This record gives sequence, structure tokens and C-alpha cells, in this order.
Amino acid sequence: MKLSDKTVVVTGGAGFLGRHVVERLRRGGCTQIFVPRSKQYDLRKEADIVRMLDDCRPDVILHLAAVVGGIGANEKNPGSFFYDNLVMGAQLMEQSRLKGVQKFVAIGTICSYPKFAPVPFREEDLWNGYPEETNAPYGLAKKMMLVQSQAYRKQYGFNSIYLLPVNLYGPWDNFDLETSHVIPAVIRKCAEAKEKGEPSITLWGDGSPTREFLYVEDAAEGIVRAAESYDESEPVNLGSGEEIAIRELAETIKESVGYYGEIVWDTGRPNGQPRRKLDVTAAKAKFGFVAGTDMRTGLERTIRWYMSTR
Repeated sequence: MKLSDKTVVVTGGAGFLGRHVVERLRRGGCTQIFVPRSKQYDLRKEADIVRMLDDCRPDVILHLAAVVGGIGANEKNPGSFFYDNLVMGAQLMEQSRLKGVQKFVAIGTICSYPKFAPVPFREEDLWNGYPEETNAPYGLAKKMMLVQSQAYRKQYGFNSIYLLPVNLYGPWDNFDLETSHVIPAVIRKCAEAKEKGEPSITLWGDGSPTREFLYVEDAAEGIVRAAESYDESEPVNLGSGEEIAIRELAETIKESVGYYGEIVWDTGRPNGQPRRKLDVTAAKAKFGFVAGTDMRTGLERTIRWYMSTR
């Protein structure tokens, strides 16, 4: 599919990932891009979805919109995270089918994988266990789009695909300490502690879990490539293939920010899932995606952006 001559809706297009996806679409020659804003279209409401689809008549929908946050936000809001994400995805895909949308790209989450999935996570292991408890409601709500996607392709021939990006980071990330993920939270804590001359910062858990991260511009590239070239029902991981312990990550950020205080680990707080690392061979095989930004380079770019715009 050549996106440059299509009308493309990007839900969540004003958010962190969405900004980069919209920019990547523009670089690829796409001029008919529509970003529905929540003040005008509440995607949790069927009537607003129908009105949005009637207003812009899209050929393609990239569904990036999500209610999301870190461990703390997931612990505080399991019900709303489940309901909002579930109802957005289910109603948007159904109305897109009814309106004749040519292709629907659903963006899932790494949180959908079982807590103790074999590492690296392979797409075929997605259903072999329950997700990590702190973010299971969010992960399961997003996972239902995979079920819907496969069911709709089987019954209606609806062309929808499902992508599983690993944890993202980069410019325009969410740096609110109440709702942010680990990288922006540690960057902000180190930057503020450095400015105030504080002797230490406190981070959750014991630092032992490992995570894989994907630079947001690489994620945008993978999503657009899949939208253009992938037309199968099976889910596909999007990741970098690099794994790093949270403790090592924090030390790397501390060094890059230039903060020389101590990191105190609050072991009374949850660690989250023990390990996360993806098998990324399918993305390369199916639509030629390989992440191009290494961790240190991505962190330096993110820190530089944050320090210049905060």
C-alpha cells in the first residue's frame, strides 16, 4: 500500500509516538493526514468515532491512542486503564469496518506478554500465561485488539494488523513523574537533583529487572513500514533487540546528565516484570524493519531534548 496517496487517520497523533509517526508519514509524501483531538472526538464514545470517520473518510487508520502510564499509574487506575483502552479499540475497529476503511493498524503493548514468558519474547508465546499483575488490565485491554483483528479478518476479510512495540523513549516523551515510564522519570529526577544539589535520588524496586527499549523515531519507522507492507493477522514485535538492567540504565542516565549523587533503591516498591526482551526477527522478515538507534545515542538525544525544552 502506497500511503502517499491515501487519507490516513493517526489516533494519538499529537502524543509522544504519534508526533513521530505523523512526521515520518509527511517525509514519505503523505499529505492527507488527520489527527483527531480528544476535545473534538472522544474515542471512547461510539457517536464521536462515527462522526470522526464521516468527517475525514480515511483509507487507513493507525490507532496509536492509549491511556497509559508507568507502574504507579497502572496501580492507581487499573479499571479506567482497562475500560478506556478496551472500548476505544473495539469500537474504533468495528466502525472502521462498517465504514469501509481499507486498512487498520492496531498498536498493542509489550505489557500483554505473560509475566514469565521465555526470553526473548516470541509472538507465539503471547497467550502462554497471565501478564505481570501491575499492568495486566492495560495489557489485556490492548491485547483484545489482536483477537478482534484476527476475528474480523476471518469473518469479514477486514485488513487489520497488530504490532507490539517494546517500551519507547525519545523526544516528546512524558516527563510527569506521576505517570511517566522509567527513562523520562530517571532523566527528570537526575536533572532536578543536579540543579538542587541533592545528594541522592530514589528509584522504585531493586534495579534488577531488565528491559528492552526502542527509540521513538525507530518505532515510527517500523509502524509506517508495516502499514505499507504487512497484511497478515499474526502479531509482530517491534524492538531493538538490546536488553539492559534498570540499575545499569539508571547509572548510564546519571552519567549522561552529569549528576554525581547516589541512587537509592526503594525495595518496598514493585519491580514490575522480571525481564523484557523481544525476538525481533519477524519484523525484519515480514517488512524489513531493523532498529537503527543504539541505546546510548538515543539516551543522549532524549536528554539533550529534555534539557533544552523543559
